[in-house]
Amino acid sequence: MNQTSTDKELLGEVQSRVDEYFAWVRDRTTLKQLEGGQEYVEITTPHLDRHNDCLQFYVRRDNGGYLLSDDGSIINDLEMSGCKLDSPKRQELLRLTLSGFGVQRDDQALVVHATPQTFGRKKHDLVQAMLAVNDMFALAGPTVNSLFIEDVAAWLDQNEVRSVPRVKLAGKSGYDHTFDFVIPKYRDVPERIVEAMNAPSKSAAEALAFKWIDTQQSRDLACMAYALLNDQERSIPAGVSEALESYNIHAIRWSERERVLERLAV
Repeated sequence: MNQTSTDKELLGEVQSRVDEYFAWVRDRTTLKQLEGGQEYVEITTPHLDRHNDCLQFYVRRDNGGYLLSDDGSIINDLEMSGCKLDSPKRQELLRLTLSGFGVQRDDQALVVHATPQTFGRKKHDLVQAMLAVNDMFALAGPTVNSLFIEDVAAWLDQNEVRSVPRVKLAGKSGYDHTFDFVIPKYRDVPERIVEAMNAPSKSAAEALAFKWIDTQQSRDLACMAYALLNDQERSIPAGVSEALESYNIHAIRWSERERVLERLAV
């Protein structure tokens, strides 16, 4: 089989995976009309938070478009769990994370405005922001001094890995995806994407798999992806590593990170 036919076969396979993902999201997304001072629609998604509860957000009409909001669920839950976001360092990290998805903070709520034409993309951005904030700040307790993504950044810098943080890449689906670190292509070494997965879970693996295969279609197929799994405070749930590897994402436990340093440092 020549190279051209091999590439076409891979492209068709990846397209099928993307189509399956969209079908999975559509089939497991539910809507409920809420009554109150203003009319809201509650949207329940199949994406899970750190409690294994489905993420929910709310939609209302707003100046000819729509306002989408999580009603403060993510930040309130983190703060009630002992993860305070009051330090300047964490406030800045939260701001950078939200701006990467085009999402704003209104008091405790994560919000985004959408037009009828941009509703699908803005819905995607809000869900991804909710997952990212939930994961970045899902700490073991108030005594934890650093965030996992900071540990990863420090390790990359210490080993002189030429990485670019918080990079937004466009996927073939038309959605934008933000990755924690991108290591540029160098000579015959392909581009590498590195994701810091603070709270590894099946839902987090599925979300990463989608944005990886969607982005890969619009970039060099030789591009590689790595997920660094935080096993400092908790064990990795069964099936997470296997799920990532099935999508050609190299799943690396943080305690074993040195074994991939050579592949990232060139």
